[in-house]
Amino acid sequence: MDLKDWSWIGDWTGRRALLTPKREAIVDNIQNKRYTFEEMDKRANQVARLLLDSGVQKGDRVGIYSKNRFDFLDILFACGKIGAILTPFNIRLTTPETEYLVKKTNPSIVFYDPNLGIQFGKIRPLLEKQHVVVMGNKMFDTDPDIHSLVTRNSSSAVERPAITMDDPFLIVFTGGTTGLPKGAVLSHRLVFWNSVNTIVSWGLRPDDIQPLLFPLFHTGGINVLLIPFYHLGALSIIMGDFDPEETLRVVESERCTIVIGVPTVFNMISQSSNFKKTNFEHVRLFISGGAPCPVAIMEKYWERGKILKMGYGLTEVGPNNFYLPDDAVKERPTSVGFPAFHCDMKIVDDDNVTLSDEEVGELMLRGPHTFSGYWEEPEESAKVIESDGWVHTGDLVKRDSDGFYYIVGRKKDMFISGGENVFPSEIEDVLYKHPAILEAAVIGVPHEKWG
Repeated sequence: MDLKDWSWIGDWTGRRALLTPKREAIVDNIQNKRYTFEEMDKRANQVARLLLDSGVQKGDRVGIYSKNRFDFLDILFACGKIGAILTPFNIRLTTPETEYLVKKTNPSIVFYDPNLGIQFGKIRPLLEKQHVVVMGNKMFDTDPDIHSLVTRNSSSAVERPAITMDDPFLIVFTGGTTGLPKGAVLSHRLVFWNSVNTIVSWGLRPDDIQPLLFPLFHTGGINVLLIPFYHLGALSIIMGDFDPEETLRVVESERCTIVIGVPTVFNMISQSSNFKKTNFEHVRLFISGGAPCPVAIMEKYWERGKILKMGYGLTEVGPNNFYLPDDAVKERPTSVGFPAFHCDMKIVDDDNVTLSDEEVGELMLRGPHTFSGYWEEPEESAKVIESDGWVHTGDLVKRDSDGFYYIVGRKKDMFISGGENVFPSEIEDVLYKHPAILEAAVIGVPHEKWG
């Protein structure tokens, strides 16, 4: 592995500010403010100085407990500059789960959303030795606010340590079907190559505009489009809590070109009374990710003359791994398409033997965009990452004779009924066609006759 410490590694705002300083980078739809790439870099430098002044060094974890908000980005990009590891905690986890993850990652400093102050207060006693800063511009209890701490800091470039592609950039927690969440370590290499894969395979453009609908505490919020858009110089809009009506308004008024979200988001948008009235003239495509998207939901967007198709990814690899050509969407609506440009994949059985076309097996991925392992869990990491670099996804897929891939379901979700393999997603897809059903979930239960 090439370990050169190129000066641009991790400095997403610095390099983009050199190339397109006056172009708009971010729209803060929550506070109705707009920022150029130059302004974003200055803010990131100020926060980087706050981290350094707080004793944060390369490799230290920087915790963040927050919904989507603008200053989340300042902390993200500041960490990249100084080699710190951004560690966003999932605000939807229970208090015991969050306490476990805080203890496991031991962040040097933690930032939190003032709107979650009471919720955060439940884990606050664990942080007696850490710096704790509230986001925004007002103190919360005795905690200082980030705005007051950085305002007087210089916005010029900070002195940066040597950072290589294999150094960690993020710890993103991935929920399993059993046990506590694990912290997937995402290197600068993963973030960079996922961005390259996305730009090249999806045909992103500098004039693209997206409303950011994925949570920033997931890899989807940071890596699906935010970093690729930054890489390219495109515009992202921070949306805050999801609201179908506000999303439709922003898509039209900001002339969004790409809209990405989970199936539930697209279903809720399509249920809005404004769905058929919203002008989608500038939208090139809608992409659903995070779970299989029922065809019944896709059809509502097709009726508006727009493409809605599925993507596929996971925290440990990518997350962007496939591309489905637009002209194949209606012919193969349940397909995720072909492998991204810089991504190897194969389908294997339980003995890791490669399967033929049309056979269902586990998807394995390999490439420069794979994760480094789970934080301080070498045994769990070894179960997922093979010695030759292949990563187990736990997802069952098949490939047709034309090379198109189809996600069949989770390996652990499949159940056997009457000797037949049954995948919940197949049944859910049928249920979604009923007009009275908004959400559907299928699980297997024991049966005396069918097993």
